[in-house]
Amino acid sequence: MPSTSLSDHVESLLARELPLPIVAAGDPVLRRPAEPVDGQLSDELLGRLVEAMRVTMHKAPGVGLAAPQIGVPLRLAVIEDAATVSEEVRAARGRVPQPFRVLVNPSYEDAGGRHVAFYEGCLSVPGYQAVVARHERVRLRALDERGRAVDEVVSGWPARIVQHETDHLNGTLYLDRAELRSLSHTLTQEAVERWAQPTPELAARELGFTLPEGD
Repeated sequence: MPSTSLSDHVESLLARELPLPIVAAGDPVLRRPAEPVDGQLSDELLGRLVEAMRVTMHKAPGVGLAAPQIGVPLRLAVIEDAATVSEEVRAARGRVPQPFRVLVNPSYEDAGGRHVAFYEGCLSVPGYQAVVARHERVRLRALDERGRAVDEVVSGWPARIVQHETDHLNGTLYLDRAELRSLSHTLTQEAVERWAQPTPELAARELGFTLPEGD
């Protein structure tokens, strides 16, 4: 049966004008493991929540959004990436277009291969980016919005998105995994352009940190 308190919370949230406000780092909801989706919301309410998350992600803009980022402590995330980047960036980062998809109760594990490090940001930590080393390939297990099983290996930038959003559902922010010497402000064009290279090799040399072997 749906959880009345959580249902009421989501109903109240969805009564607001879209896009929904994104919760910023420092809010406890981002630091607590989210509850598995297990019938707390009706199918209709879950569908409305997913649509609100989609709109909020697009407006931010971002390539992924986890439910705790809008204050809902459920293991639910949406992702989508048009990957409108240069061929150089596409090749270096493995960034390819990803259609809109819903991940219910996702988990991931290393699918073999190396760690790769790139600059990463987060809608809940606005104005900053930092280098994060992540698995290049992961096995994603989840359900989709219709309850169908997802079990696939993803690689490149899509794997990074999966790891980032699933981490949110475990109470982990990307800064917990980041090389903090790489932390950079992104509110000035100068800072963005300085580290806009396809890989963080220049940042590693100039800021004094080490990248995983092979990067």
